[in-house]
Amino acid sequence: MSIWRDGLWHNNPGIVQLLGLCPLLAITNTAVNAIGLAVATLFVLTCSNVLVSFARRALQPEIRIPAYVLIIAALVTAVEMLFHAFSPSLHARLGIFLPLIVTNCAIVARAEAFASRQPPHRALADGLAHGLGFGWVLIIVGLLREAIGSGTVFAGLNQLIPGATTTGWVIADSGLLIALLPPGAFFALALVLVARNVITGPAGE
Repeated sequence: MSIWRDGLWHNNPGIVQLLGLCPLLAITNTAVNAIGLAVATLFVLTCSNVLVSFARRALQPEIRIPAYVLIIAALVTAVEMLFHAFSPSLHARLGIFLPLIVTNCAIVARAEAFASRQPPHRALADGLAHGLGFGWVLIIVGLLREAIGSGTVFAGLNQLIPGATTTGWVIADSGLLIALLPPGAFFALALVLVARNVITGPAGE
């Protein structure tokens, strides 16, 4: 259970370790974008953890980091091709931030710090926990920014679920543009960090 507590809350990569902030801040101007990136990151993190765990005994120390990056790059390429095939509009909206998952420090960090030292079943649990932990932060930030900036929630959901609403749910006639701009991403993340500190205390206890 400690793996799940760490990944989802106590050692969350997005709000505790503060890793992978570039895509978190750049692409979360809508909830759908955030969900798309969260799913992609979850898949890559979980699969890379398992593959690194299986390969850990065969990798020489000198080549372990390049090998991790190669594994992650192969998985990211597969994810990008799937997005391009099944949701080209979402693929276009995520743009460069899909291939940039390769450079996400959270993924390489879990491969080096955990998966390379643990059996596959524990590496799988760690990948799922940290992937879901990073994902919920993405989605909350995306929901906040979209709701405040556009006055909608889940606009463009049809890009993820065929036949779903294209306009989402309207909660206000207009919004604050700043929430959709880069400063809005910092404000939204700050609100999430404040909420966590109110719940757990500044020391995360």
